[in-house]
Amino acid sequence: MTDHARILVVAATARELAAPAGWRTLLCGVGPVEAAAATGAALARERPDLVLHVGIAGARRERSLAPGALVVGSASRYCDLGVSAAFAPASVTADAALVAQVLRAVPGAVALPIGTSGRVGGTTGCDVEAMEGFGVLRAAQLAGVPAIEVRAISNEVEEQDRTRWHFATAFAAITGATPALVAALAAFDRASVVHA
Repeated sequence: MTDHARILVVAATARELAAPAGWRTLLCGVGPVEAAAATGAALARERPDLVLHVGIAGARRERSLAPGALVVGSASRYCDLGVSAAFAPASVTADAALVAQVLRAVPGAVALPIGTSGRVGGTTGCDVEAMEGFGVLRAAQLAGVPAIEVRAISNEVEEQDRTRWHFATAFAAITGATPALVAALAAFDRASVVHA
C-alpha cells in the first residue's frame, strides 16, 4: 500500500491536471519526447511509488465513445516508431491488477490500448489516441515504477474541425475523476504488480 504523497500525477497541460490534494504533480509537456524526458527526470528526483498519467484523447468514430468517456489504458502503443521490437520497444502493457483497481474507481470507464503519436491522426491499430502516454509509461517502466494511463475522450480522431471537439467536457471529466483515481492507487498493493 502507498499514500497520496507517493503518487505522481502526470499530465501534458495544466488544464488536464487536477489541483493536487496530497499527491504530487508533473506537467510533462506535449508529445512523446517531452513526456518521456520530463517523466524520467521526475522519477529520478521524486522516486514515487506509482505514476498516474491523465489527459484527454481522441477516439476512432467506429468505437462510439462519447465526449467525456473515460478510458483506462490496458497498454500504451508508440505508433510513430517504425522499427522492429528487436531495436526498440513500441508497447508497454499495464499490469492487469492495476487496471482492474482503476476500473473499480471509475465505473463506466473502459479498458483499451491507447496509441501514442506526435501528430493528430498518427496512430494505427488503436481506437484511442493521445500524444504522451507511451513516453510516460516507458519512463516509468525503465525506472521500475508501476504506471497507468487514463484519458477522457474529447473528439473523434477523424474530425478535422477542432471547433467541434469537446475540450471542456473532456477536461472536466479527467480532472473530476483524478481524486478517485488517486484514492484507488493509494489503496493499491504495489507489491502485487507484475513487471513486464
